[in-house]
Amino acid sequence: MRTSGTQTDERLPLYQRLRDDMLSRIASGEWTPGIAIPTEAELTKQYGVAVGTLRKAVDTLVRDGLMERSQGRGTFIRRPNFQGSLFRFFRQVDTLGERQVPTSRILSRTRIQASESVAQALELAPESEVIRLERLRQIGGSNVSREEIWLPASRFGGLMSVEPEAFGNLLYPFYETQCGQLVASARETLTVETADARTAEALEIAQGAPVVNIERLALGYDGTPLEYRRTLGNAETFRYQVDIT
Repeated sequence: MRTSGTQTDERLPLYQRLRDDMLSRIASGEWTPGIAIPTEAELTKQYGVAVGTLRKAVDTLVRDGLMERSQGRGTFIRRPNFQGSLFRFFRQVDTLGERQVPTSRILSRTRIQASESVAQALELAPESEVIRLERLRQIGGSNVSREEIWLPASRFGGLMSVEPEAFGNLLYPFYETQCGQLVASARETLTVETADARTAEALEIAQGAPVVNIERLALGYDGTPLEYRRTLGNAETFRYQVDIT
């Protein structure tokens, strides 16, 4: 079987090894979102596998939401949509009841040695360097959240030469264009804590007031941790909604 150079576990079923190799090709930039992957005929020839094995590997990627089939056009790498994520937690509407899009401003950007917890979250060696961003998010002129973001310097070092004003409201497309790093999925954990002095000042609340802390670990297509983020928001404006059907 053709491999992309990534180590695979030979004990895994062939279709799973094939799936992992496809994910490596996406993570490396060989295959990019929005572009059709090679045809079944081309891939079975490249990998030297039966068409049934190939389809089973692709089916798992489609089921996981990483690829999508388009009738008559082929199979495409799916680009995840994280734009509405903030609205699951912090909701603010205008006078007409319409949701407003948050804007963002970079408050600071530094290259530092990762703390033990950050290195562990990003699966980095001890004392590895990371890029730390501090960001303020606003909706309708009100400060709704303060964010601390850590990125492996080995992958995102180019961000240190970009003017803070050039960072967009959505960071994941920015990571792709500036550093070639593609975010495929994310895991979020929600807790409640109290505001420290920095967060209280940013959110214009009292120090010690309750804040919601949303920790997010963003992963590449091959499962590599790319970003660790803490989003802190005023608990008084917090709303959480789950639709059960």
